[in-house]
Amino acid sequence: MPKSLDPNTIILCRSCDLAVQKRALPSNVRALCPRCHTALYDVPYCSINGMLALCIAALLFYIPANFLPIIEINFLGSVRTTTVFETAVAVWQQGYWIVGVAVMAAAVIAPGLLILSILLQVSIVKLKLHSCFWQKTYRSLLKNHATLSQLTMLEIYVISFLVAAFNLSDFSDIYLGMGTFCFCMLFLVILFLQREYNLEHMWGMADER
Repeated sequence: MPKSLDPNTIILCRSCDLAVQKRALPSNVRALCPRCHTALYDVPYCSINGMLALCIAALLFYIPANFLPIIEINFLGSVRTTTVFETAVAVWQQGYWIVGVAVMAAAVIAPGLLILSILLQVSIVKLKLHSCFWQKTYRSLLKNHATLSQLTMLEIYVISFLVAAFNLSDFSDIYLGMGTFCFCMLFLVILFLQREYNLEHMWGMADER
């Protein structure tokens, strides 16, 4: 390997261990190993402006998704509604505190922290905040990103809403509220946000500072 090459630009093929120098790629192009043609890397999806727009959209859906009714049950004239937040509290009060904590963490707390974390990262990069405090904050957010991403499991609760509505529809009238729409939209926005986000690329921005 020539001494002039930067070790940070060298990538090993996971199939044949060939050392290949990373180069800038145009959009929609994937780099292949010249020896075994295994896919090595492609252009990162990370777009600062795109992530900023998705973070703002996620914040707009976050509050109504958690505090507006997700299901309205009409049973023999008795009407009951519930929200995601009230569901977690009700499960806790019934003694299933582990389930209540899991619902609160995975459906309410973790998604909110994930959105705020990415929004702050994007703001630091976009506003070019180079002070020691902001750089420490930026690196700390990057280190905790994987944990927040794994704790965010909105898809489980979207499926549970649909299953509950299907099971209860046999003996009561079920209406999906505005909270269900906002929760589903929040799930889709966070899904695209996580697809757009590239942790390796964000670390690269930290190393450039």
